[in-house]
Amino acid sequence: MGRIHTLGVVAVFAALGACSHLSLKSEPVEASAPAVMPGQVEPIHAAAITRDQAVFWVSSNGCTSKQDVTPMVQRRGGEVVITLRRLEEDRCTRPLRDGVQLQWSFDELGLRPGSSVTVQNPYQLPPQG
Repeated sequence: MGRIHTLGVVAVFAALGACSHLSLKSEPVEASAPAVMPGQVEPIHAAAITRDQAVFWVSSNGCTSKQDVTPMVQRRGGEVVITLRRLEEDRCTRPLRDGVQLQWSFDELGLRPGSSVTVQNPYQLPPQG
């Protein structure tokens, strides 16, 4: 039993070691203030990225449209990150069980077809109806 316990501990430390990264650069790192972005980060129910489209499903009280949400596109090194931000609150009183689908072409987002994209929004289950 002691041998199995020891092997388990070694496996955990090996896994943790693989998750960490240590940078040994001696150059100073400049801190920059975070960019101010409009609206609030929008939780999403789902997202699908195709070769030239970004499709999202978000909550709606019955009045959410594409104009109420904006995709913020950031380039971080060689990576493209999209964050949906809600500009206008949906004050209607007819919640849509499945939310609403919003989509943008890569052309609208200023991206080349086939670009690799990461979505940086929290995931939220649709409300149970």
